[in-house]
Amino acid sequence: MAEFLLVHGSCHGPWCWRDAVPALEARGHIARAITLPGHADGRDPAGVTLAETAEAVATASSPDTVIVGHSWGGFPISAAAEAHPARVRGLIYLCAYLPVSGMSLIDMRKAGPRQTLEGATQKNTAGTAYSLVPETTPDLFYHDCPAEAVRFAMENLCVQPILPQDTPIRLSERFEAVPKAYIRCTGDRIIPPEYQAQMAARLPTGRTHIMNTSHSPFFADPEGLAELLGMIVKDF
Repeated sequence: MAEFLLVHGSCHGPWCWRDAVPALEARGHIARAITLPGHADGRDPAGVTLAETAEAVATASSPDTVIVGHSWGGFPISAAAEAHPARVRGLIYLCAYLPVSGMSLIDMRKAGPRQTLEGATQKNTAGTAYSLVPETTPDLFYHDCPAEAVRFAMENLCVQPILPQDTPIRLSERFEAVPKAYIRCTGDRIIPPEYQAQMAARLPTGRTHIMNTSHSPFFADPEGLAELLGMIVKDF
């Protein structure tokens, strides 16, 4: 049995783990999903910071917690482990950005081999947040997911504060000492699979795993995801 804290990606919320939570619980695990600051909570996105986002993750964690970060969620879980390593049992990056110290998420996205989001996002008038363009989102994020799950996701997507993603992260040996694993998604149309492989290669041998899904394995294959997460934590 393990305790999982599930951290969503850009424009998403805890709702995206709807199917993964019961799949984990059915296997005897504890699973909780949180809302990151500025996601459908009425906050002015201009005031949301990476430090605050990381603190929200750390506050919800404990020494027994394995934190799973999806997509952009790889940044706040990393920052939380840097600030409070004793509150983290391990980190699992689910088709997520594995940060490089000194770079922001926007820096890392631009450094990728392909730019997949051109024309797929739109900023608010203040330039402090962005949302996903409805016409392109299903094919980019959910192309192998059940139609009902796609409808559910489209009804719940929210704006994404930009400042946390435009803030360089600073990592040290505190972060490096925390056990980590990476789950690559081979059908991902958001974070190129080859870029995921490049990031995952920084981890020790045997800490990279593969799912043959889109960027949304929590909808495409929640049972397979739960099974894999349960297997990975045995090494932490």
